[in-house]
Amino acid sequence: MAINKNFLLKLFDLAYMQRWNDKLRPIAFIEMDKQAHKFMITYLFAKLEEKITSIDWITIIEGSIFEYLQRMIVTDIKPTVFDKMRQNTQKMKEFNDWIFSQLEPLLRSIGDDFVKRYQEYFALPQTNVCKKIIHAAHIYSSMWEFHILEKANPDGYDNSFIKSWFEQQMEQCYDLRGIQEVALFTSYKKFVNLCGQLRFQIRWSNLMREPKTSVLSHSLFVAFTSYLFTLSQNGCEKRCYNNTFTGLFHDLPEVLTRDIISPVKNSVKGLGDLIKECEKEQMQAIVYPLLPDNLQREIRLYTETEFEDYIFDNKKMKLTSTAEINSSYNNNTYNPRDGKLVKAADELSALIEADIAIKNGSIHEEFHIAKNKLKNKYIKMEKIGNIDMAELFSSF
Repeated sequence: MAINKNFLLKLFDLAYMQRWNDKLRPIAFIEMDKQAHKFMITYLFAKLEEKITSIDWITIIEGSIFEYLQRMIVTDIKPTVFDKMRQNTQKMKEFNDWIFSQLEPLLRSIGDDFVKRYQEYFALPQTNVCKKIIHAAHIYSSMWEFHILEKANPDGYDNSFIKSWFEQQMEQCYDLRGIQEVALFTSYKKFVNLCGQLRFQIRWSNLMREPKTSVLSHSLFVAFTSYLFTLSQNGCEKRCYNNTFTGLFHDLPEVLTRDIISPVKNSVKGLGDLIKECEKEQMQAIVYPLLPDNLQREIRLYTETEFEDYIFDNKKMKLTSTAEINSSYNNNTYNPRDGKLVKAADELSALIEADIAIKNGSIHEEFHIAKNKLKNKYIKMEKIGNIDMAELFSSF
């Protein structure tokens, strides 16, 4: 498969899409933010569901990507309208076929297998556990937004109807273990709230640009790109899983410390290490206690050693490289993770954000400086696994 520049740029389309645009909004509700929050909630629901049944994590990841791409086409259709459409099986099939016709060139740029899996995903019944988890996360993340909106629109004519509709939708998912536990345990709700707060932190906040993407949206882009990078390495399931969710949660500590820009981190020798230590202390005190032990271990790896390549051999972490993983450790038993691939996805996101800001008319020199610095860094870099980062970065 090929990592396609146009596909990566297309992922940013939802950064322009406004949600709830028939309501008085105290903040901008952006579709890319909602999709990122939804993906984090999907992870939590699926991890809790995994206590009682096996989860196909590739379907969870790719289903989230496919629904994201579909959202680019259907735009901001009200959930109640979309739900009505879903009840008419024939009409929904025709609608999905039309959406596919719009997306097919973009999907084929990734590969024919990707196209096939897209079609197979939407052919799955709504009772499929992975599809149901993703749908539950979709409803829950929309409810989270509505709780904010309701306070700004206390006399909204349809408040009671929307609230009732959400409750009905969630009741249909109460057989899921994840929904039951989030309803029971306040700590899980607090974790969901923490993740959602990343949408309030705008990247490049000291510079005018359009669109103003948040740390939450950035995290989703890094997750999806990390997954595509891993697919190009023919990564095993655990490798795809680790790389994707490292990308998704790598900036979670910023909900506690805020988004400190790289020039500030690098302004004084050792300041970056001091900030990292502060993040670890804050995560230990506030975030980890909200989660069960198995999730704590994962989130710790995804936030404290996020850019390191590793495997686990006899339960001991061993630092390695993407090349070594490809040749010797590309197997679920080693639980591999390509931190440098995630780092490349992280910096590719920054490059594209700067590139889009410039194309949308920003006059700030900082965007040109950042773009050139990142391009020059990767143009000098050797391939990471089988990905030519020099070619990819220089294409912008």
